[in-house]
Amino acid sequence: MNILLYLIILPIIAGFLCLLVPQKIKRIVEEISLIFSLIIFALTILLFFQKPLAWFYRENLLLQLDNLSSFILIAIGLFGFLISLYSIKYMEGTGRLREYYAYILWTIGASCGVVLANNLILLLIFWGFLGLTLYLLIGINGPNASNAAKKTFIIVGGSDSLMLLGILLIWLRVSPQMSIFSLSMDRINIPLFGGVAIVAYFCLAIAAFTKAGAMPFHTWIPDMAHVSPVSVTAFLPASLDKLLGIYLLVRISTSLFIMNYAMNLILLIVGSITIIAAVMMAMIQSNLKKLLAYSTISQVGYMVIGIGTGNPIGIAGGLFHMLNHTIYKSCLFLCGGAVEQRAKTANLNKLGGLALFMPITFISFLIAAFSISGVPPFNGFFSKWMIYQGIIELGKNGDKMWIIWLVAAMFGSALTLAYFMKLIHAIFLGETSERIKKIEIKKDVHWTMWLPMVVLSGLCIIFGVFAYPTALSKFIIPSVSDFSFTGFWQPGLATLLIIIGIIIGLIIYLIGRVKGVREATPFIGGEAIHEESRVTGVDFYQTIQEMSLFKGIYKKAEEKVFDIYDQGRNLIFFFIEGLKKSHTGILTTYLVWIFTGLIILLLVVK
Repeated sequence: MNILLYLIILPIIAGFLCLLVPQKIKRIVEEISLIFSLIIFALTILLFFQKPLAWFYRENLLLQLDNLSSFILIAIGLFGFLISLYSIKYMEGTGRLREYYAYILWTIGASCGVVLANNLILLLIFWGFLGLTLYLLIGINGPNASNAAKKTFIIVGGSDSLMLLGILLIWLRVSPQMSIFSLSMDRINIPLFGGVAIVAYFCLAIAAFTKAGAMPFHTWIPDMAHVSPVSVTAFLPASLDKLLGIYLLVRISTSLFIMNYAMNLILLIVGSITIIAAVMMAMIQSNLKKLLAYSTISQVGYMVIGIGTGNPIGIAGGLFHMLNHTIYKSCLFLCGGAVEQRAKTANLNKLGGLALFMPITFISFLIAAFSISGVPPFNGFFSKWMIYQGIIELGKNGDKMWIIWLVAAMFGSALTLAYFMKLIHAIFLGETSERIKKIEIKKDVHWTMWLPMVVLSGLCIIFGVFAYPTALSKFIIPSVSDFSFTGFWQPGLATLLIIIGIIIGLIIYLIGRVKGVREATPFIGGEAIHEESRVTGVDFYQTIQEMSLFKGIYKKAEEKVFDIYDQGRNLIFFFIEGLKKSHTGILTTYLVWIFTGLIILLLVVK
């Protein structure tokens, strides 16, 4: 058996083993998931150094491991193992553990299948299977999650149908050269001219947008994040779905189709709107998980813009940001799960002062927050800096709209830092709430939960400070054609200067403490702040909702006007209500409909 098949078959078999475990010893599924996910992770690392690899069946290249798919496979293996480890304590005491770990393992196998698939039909099969496992994982939380699971299944399933249509249209374009079952992606390169090619590209791009969470196909993410286990959210929308969605977008935009200016312009518009709209929604959220969900959507915009630039530095930046995002956003969700487990709530109004009780979670969250906000020298800054260079390169090549994309990207980064300041204050640095005092949190979470957070926050530092010798040279540069950097950025030197600045600040602080410390009751305008007027940080940016420019937009967002799922449902129900009215139960009315239909058919046939 070809070694590439093991990445797909092993986790699927392990998933069935989890389902077969007797109820009396159901806890053994944790060991099964942990062992098999670790084996898959080790295999991905081994295969990375053996690329390129391929698997043929009857002269058709079905599976292929190249520079792009190899590093994404490592990320899938890493997140699969870390989520399995995190889930041991996080999911403790919950029901349906056998199903939960089976779905996790099946998701790992199907994700490996998507990345390895070189045949479009095979890609579609694995892609559709991931939609099913996503639905099942959301539904783990029971009846409360049923609506979100159904919404996710319909939106993702609808985009999968469009993907099928796109593949059929591609086959129409290449059918003289290959059959429907031999649609090898490495042999397809379609110029975007003519209606068939353009519609095919859009069908596949919508599938990628939906999986990644780009607007307007994003609305399933906040809903599922609010009701799903944090481990599921960290595993799928925050990591695997971003990897797979952007992977597909890169594949179709750089190899399957030959892009033109109009298509790149659409990607730039979608990316910019996604950044700004999602970041504005994130700023007003009062629920930890929903805020993180909207920030997840916002970051997709940077990746789409990077790909939309169409130049090597921009595409490389989009790929690097894809990788960085999966790292820091998974870390943020896992930290959020630790907070929720200890405080028994995700409501920011009921949190505060947790840095003292959960130092490991706090430091991990702080590093990941700096990373997503683009603060140097963390990894998020480096990938955003590359995307900015890709946008500037557009301007050098004569694009007059480049400044719009640059302003959108930089404005979104500034607002991201703003709402994470709110988040850090509300959870960790604010005054301890009465709820936290009553719970009496004495220590951080179990090591199986904090270790994945530490690993991911450590990668935020490594891929930022040592970006050149690690992620860029090993993963990104081999996946993209040669590119050059504009400007000067030395992460090592910058890190050294930052450390020196911190040391100087600490010295100044310690010198100031020599004179003694005076404790005083917090006050504003000379009046003491009591518990009932505790500043939580949740309302830092609530005034934005009252601005005349945004008031109407926020109101429409609350009414689900921009929700493609709700608007589609309303449209369907409108037609259903119309059809109900036509069913009067009166025979003569039905006869009129029958004769009208016959007349229309006769006219059409004639």
